[in-house]
Amino acid sequence: MRTVSPGPANGPSVTATVPLGVPPVWAVLERRLFDALDEAWRAFAARYCGPDGRLVYHGPAADRDGADDFYEAFFNWPTLYQLGGADDLLDASKHHWEGVTAQLTELGYLVDEFERGYDWFHQGESLLLFYGICAADPRDEQFRERARRFADLYLPGSANYDAEHDIIRAPHNGAGGPRYGLQWEWASYHTDLISMRPYGLPLRDLPGIAEWADLGDPSNAARMGAAMNERLGRGDVAVNLAATSLAVNAWLYDGDDRYRDWALRYIGAWERRAAANGGILPDNVGLSGEVGELHGGRWYGGTYGWQWPHGLYSVGAAAAIAAVNAHLLTGDEAALAIGRDPLEIVYDKAVQAGVTETEMSTSDRWLAELGDEAGKPTMLVPNRHDDGGWFDFQPPQLGLPVWLWYTSLGRHDAERLDRLRAASGYDWATVRPFRNKEEAGHEAPWLEFLRGANPGFPEAMLSTALGQVQRRMALIDADHEDLSAIHVHHWQRLNPVLTEALLQLVTGTPQVLYNGGLLPTRLAYFDADRHRPGLPRDVAALVDSVRPDGTRVELVNLGLTHTRRVVLQAGAFGEHRIDRAVITRGDEDYPGDPRSYTTPPITESEREVTVDGPRLVVELPPGRRIRLDLHTTARVRTPSHQYY
Repeated sequence: MRTVSPGPANGPSVTATVPLGVPPVWAVLERRLFDALDEAWRAFAARYCGPDGRLVYHGPAADRDGADDFYEAFFNWPTLYQLGGADDLLDASKHHWEGVTAQLTELGYLVDEFERGYDWFHQGESLLLFYGICAADPRDEQFRERARRFADLYLPGSANYDAEHDIIRAPHNGAGGPRYGLQWEWASYHTDLISMRPYGLPLRDLPGIAEWADLGDPSNAARMGAAMNERLGRGDVAVNLAATSLAVNAWLYDGDDRYRDWALRYIGAWERRAAANGGILPDNVGLSGEVGELHGGRWYGGTYGWQWPHGLYSVGAAAAIAAVNAHLLTGDEAALAIGRDPLEIVYDKAVQAGVTETEMSTSDRWLAELGDEAGKPTMLVPNRHDDGGWFDFQPPQLGLPVWLWYTSLGRHDAERLDRLRAASGYDWATVRPFRNKEEAGHEAPWLEFLRGANPGFPEAMLSTALGQVQRRMALIDADHEDLSAIHVHHWQRLNPVLTEALLQLVTGTPQVLYNGGLLPTRLAYFDADRHRPGLPRDVAALVDSVRPDGTRVELVNLGLTHTRRVVLQAGAFGEHRIDRAVITRGDEDYPGDPRSYTTPPITESEREVTVDGPRLVVELPPGRRIRLDLHTTARVRTPSHQYY
């Protein structure tokens, strides 16, 4: 275990001297987005939350057996705070976590503040708010204690983990230990479950049940429900890999080897199973440790696995989360293999076809993301597998390969993205005004911007984000639902906080992996005068280059009277070193003679500054800007939660 110490010293200081001149449009839009989001989260809280922070809701939540939908309404609020959101947003995030936790305890979903027992496709979603609070304020001893206590639920010796077979004992697990079986409403799996129809039969080897319509027979529905509880409700499943984020989050506090060792051990067990399965990550393991034990020897068929309901969307996300976690723990690029392999398996089976002419389980998502280009032939990859082989062809979900590239910045991960771009039948530069559950999906135009092929991206992306905030505020204003009886997805659909644009532009980082990922941003910021995370007031940032040996960022102070001091850090967890920075400096002719009708030309030059540490202090006088090309060495320090 490493010794706990404060965050790294501030490091050397530079001063911005280049006059702003005409303020960049991107900078004005970015600061406007911060202001809009500050208004929006306050309006959401006033409309949907009680004085104690809980959501205004008195229903039994009978259509949901887990806690995720309640926490998801606030999932990215701490991230906004870390980027530079309002000073009181962190306290508000904690307030709502406490209130919702009390609410869910009363509803019977939680034991000692943690999920009683649910699948990790959903648990990962509900924990994003918690992980964000931990990262934003690692000094908070209550949340530190919770982080360790929650992670302890999965370590060797816990009820959930079978150390002999290196498995988590059930797909539904949590503070109550393994929760064998599935949701009570699936005791009979019938045709009235209309929302599940696109995903087909959960189990496809039951005699007399060959298609969805067969579930209209009550006896068939009862047989399917019983078989699901027996075969989908026990043993380990691949989506449990997302539980490793709990251990890594606890490890980031003080480096306790117990958490690192368990996460690497558990990920390693799944890597061995994939190796024994021809390189394909299986989705199920029986209680004896045997792959396919509950599914006739099949490597597919487990809960939230390759066959049902989502396939790559759930298995690939859990594998990518595990890969990023393993890399955080080791710094070893080879640790990303568990996330890479599922993608390569399906990419090798790609076809070319249009979304509008192809049957797929989530066509509504792709119709929104591709817009008027949804009919063009494009790369489609199989998302699922059953006895008939691979099926459910959809466009690649870019968040997964983007996170692997972002984590390694390696040649092979970059080449994978190049292959996807070349095979895509739609324009990667277009920013489309859609919103999905993950608040993600705009990776393609961002990647084009980073490679210099989409210069208008910052303005387009920020304008789109502002439009989406405006729409959600209008939806909130028009909302006349009975808050005591609304659907449990209601709040997350109206959450007006969007962070994808800010993460991309301010930190050079993709949106968080939604089913339980941590957020190791490329750059992090601290306000040196207010002693808190995030950009200071009036300051905007734009990362326009991310490469293996560095990052380039421009900082702008739009203010007219106040000097701002920002501490720029390489890596959210302080793990990288800034070796040197090439910075811009302005000449001394500005602002010129007041008798002149015109502004003198603004010229700039460059100079190099030695940093040799994780942090650099940038002083920004009013109306000044600076571009910093940071030359960095990755993974010089052990990652840890940082505070200022």
